[in-house]
Amino acid sequence: MEKDKLKGEFVFPAVVLSLGLILSALIASYTFYKVRALDNIISVTGSAKQRVISDSVKWTSSISRTVTENNMQRGYSELAKDLLIVKKFFSDNGIGDEEISISPVFTNEIYKYSSSGDTGPREYTLTQNITIQSTDLKKITDMAKDTLSVINEGVLFSTQSPEYYYSKLSELRVSLLSDAVKDAKARAEMLSLSGGRGIGPMKSAASGVVQVLAPNSIEVSDYGQYDVMSIEKDVMVTVRASFVTK
Repeated sequence: MEKDKLKGEFVFPAVVLSLGLILSALIASYTFYKVRALDNIISVTGSAKQRVISDSVKWTSSISRTVTENNMQRGYSELAKDLLIVKKFFSDNGIGDEEISISPVFTNEIYKYSSSGDTGPREYTLTQNITIQSTDLKKITDMAKDTLSVINEGVLFSTQSPEYYYSKLSELRVSLLSDAVKDAKARAEMLSLSGGRGIGPMKSAASGVVQVLAPNSIEVSDYGQYDVMSIEKDVMVTVRASFVTK
């Protein structure tokens, strides 16, 4: 009886140890299989770029007058005359009324400070914004460079640089995505070949944001860029793709 009891004391730990070794082997095998499964996937980034020419332009300008609170009516009247001068300037340069958008008059008080507390009568700036949208890029670009005739008429005429846009961006993006996937596959094949392996089917793909850049620019953004200062633009699309290797 004592002998059987002693034998049992040795058998039970041996069984536990054996089960532990088997479980460890299974875990190691599963880990190895998982690692091998991950080894047969390669992820690369492909890109495609195309040079385009803008097909529309937006040009924003403004006229303004500064008046005291007692001369508001006169200020509005002078601003209306300024607007007629500007509209004639546009008309003389071949701009139709359908291309022009005119905002209401904005009134902003000019805040003044005086140590004595005497700031004089209140003053206000009256401002009206004018926006031209056209498909004639050259005409608007040339006109934006030559506004002296308006200024010589005594008009406080301020302008911004013309902004250039490309209207067929969505259609171009589709074709660029296809080229970006091809570029990604070519990169994956080159990398796999150096490791003595080949490329199988694509497992997944995700496109990045569209980048509309100035020619030869490398200033990309995670949220996308849209250059409006250049007539010619580089449209770029990226794709992150994963392929099965074999």
